[in-house]
Amino acid sequence: MQDLSKVIKAYDVRGVVPDELDDAIVGAVGAAFARLAQNDIVVVRDMRTSSPQFLAAFAEGVTSQGYDVIDAGLGSTDLAYFASGKLDLPGAMITASHNPAKYNGLKLCWPGAKPVGQDTGLGQIRQLIEEGIPVHDGARGSIIARPMADDYAAYLNSLVNLTGIRRLKVVADAGNGMGGHMAPIVFAGLPIDLTPMYFELDGSFPNHEANPLDPKNLIDLQAKVRESGADIGLAFDGDADRCFVVDENGEPVPPSAIVALIATRELAKAPGSTIVYNVITSRAVPEIVAENGGQSARTRVGHVFMKSLMAETDAVFGGEHSGHYYFRDFWRADTGMLAALHVLAALGESDLPMSKLVAQYSRYTASGEINTEVAGVAATLAKVEEHFAGREDVELDRMDGLTVVLATGWFNLRPSNTEPLLRLNVEADNETAMADLRDEVLALVR
Repeated sequence: MQDLSKVIKAYDVRGVVPDELDDAIVGAVGAAFARLAQNDIVVVRDMRTSSPQFLAAFAEGVTSQGYDVIDAGLGSTDLAYFASGKLDLPGAMITASHNPAKYNGLKLCWPGAKPVGQDTGLGQIRQLIEEGIPVHDGARGSIIARPMADDYAAYLNSLVNLTGIRRLKVVADAGNGMGGHMAPIVFAGLPIDLTPMYFELDGSFPNHEANPLDPKNLIDLQAKVRESGADIGLAFDGDADRCFVVDENGEPVPPSAIVALIATRELAKAPGSTIVYNVITSRAVPEIVAENGGQSARTRVGHVFMKSLMAETDAVFGGEHSGHYYFRDFWRADTGMLAALHVLAALGESDLPMSKLVAQYSRYTASGEINTEVAGVAATLAKVEEHFAGREDVELDRMDGLTVVLATGWFNLRPSNTEPLLRLNVEADNETAMADLRDEVLALVR
């Protein structure tokens, strides 16, 4: 057995295949998870080259412990969450999300799509494997095929009504990931004219990496939207749990604006509800939530923290600036496809072009995330904190890294979970103020 510390991360299992992650580890994770869950497990896989063999290995591990594997088929991560919620079973998704082709991994959840993280199961799974998983002395479990993509699509469409909207021209870039499989099923019969880009499933990602957070991976979509005169462009990551939007001019729409747009729609359905956002989301979000009669709750970056606070506050919706959108109606799990349906409905119900529609949700200028490798993460954070602490009218908090709020803007500087990096996000009233604050912080960091 290889070193598990390299592959069992804070929120998932992930590594380079086969150097770090192989059939033996995946099978052991399956056996340990089944033993811990004491339940059958529903499994979905993506299109990566190693995913079929990892599905077989994981299923071997689960069934060796006497539990069944419900094979929900080829699909997106949010299909796995849907299956876990619908069947009230633990779930597993075989994917490495947006990582390059040489990676693969597993995302796990408890029944009802509740997250499995280091403190909620992954640590115990690792311990079980390292100590040696006991041999089950009863009958083996079985593998039961139960495709659920059609049920998933019907459920999403039951949550957002697109009948009666104006017909839209939509370009969607799946990056050869699972969006190419799921989008045609979800969008079938809707009043949209869909132009598919890179819908062919290919785990080698021959056109570009399936990571729309990186601007270079949006270039093809932006060009196609402009060239075709489309109303909107959608970009999905490799496992299609995140969705990014470009407007009719091919300009990227800030995910925080999408958070505010969807929050407004959800508050119209559930007045006075809570909306959860994280420390790097635009301050426009809590402002717009308050203007629409809602309550805001702020948390750390990451799906475990988002889902936990949503459960605690019974929030109707939560959104992160990374393109993850969480819905109470979807077991508090994140789903890029449901977010896309909300955006299409909002656009189709409006006479405005996308750029004008989202302008009302974009109030400030943001830097985007800037990563810097540093020798001493803690010392650098302390230096930046000391630099700003003495100023008047400054607010500081350490909820997640360091957040500093000034009169004309704010920034968050937080460490990476896996690398000696500091991640900087800056937002201010205008471009000049943002650039000045960004450069001041970077001068300290670098």
